[in-house]
Amino acid sequence: MKRSAEITALETRIGHRFARPELLRRAVTHSSMSGPGREDNQRLEFLGDRVLGLVMAEALLAGDRAASEGQLAPRFNTLVRKEACAEVAQAIDLGAALKLGRSEMMSGGRRKQALLGDAMEAVIAAVYLDAGFDAARAVILRLWGDRVAAVDTDARDPKTALQEWAQARRMPPPAYVETARTGPDHAPVFTIEVQLASGETATATAGSKRKAEQEAAAALLEQVSAGE
Repeated sequence: MKRSAEITALETRIGHRFARPELLRRAVTHSSMSGPGREDNQRLEFLGDRVLGLVMAEALLAGDRAASEGQLAPRFNTLVRKEACAEVAQAIDLGAALKLGRSEMMSGGRRKQALLGDAMEAVIAAVYLDAGFDAARAVILRLWGDRVAAVDTDARDPKTALQEWAQARRMPPPAYVETARTGPDHAPVFTIEVQLASGETATATAGSKRKAEQEAAAALLEQVSAGE
């Protein structure tokens, strides 16, 4: 397959020269562009998720030989979750290379977190199939960079931590209420209020419901912990 300038530039940003560049082209092809003779990236996404998980599990074990499974699991989840993949995708401008159907293009698909995260996993699989596990590991560790070493010692989801705090005090789980949604359909902004049965509340605004809920939970957990 002849390389396009776009594929060559993406290879440079990823840090891997493909022996089979068609793998990279498939990795950036969304299902909205699939058709006869054109495979999309869904199967690659499935494989890439597993390759990423193994690399991160190895890295975490090697980086902290004294950590328990209970400490490692939340760190692992922080590094492999879709948001982390999307952040890495944004850092290498993967969105600019995505092959999207017209509807996805018009709805801002190049900036959608889910599409970017899926495509990043597909790229990992493409590297793995092109050059093997060692090459995939090298690309992942280079692209994730300081995220691995800097992952919080306690990387529990703030929502989980707040729920555990409430349960320890015999309260029902916190309630999350969407109080506002603004912005265009392709880039919505959500405002979420989290409420405890004891009356305490906190609010946060972010570009996804999950992120807003996490930030609201973190703010409320800090608030109630300071009062103890």
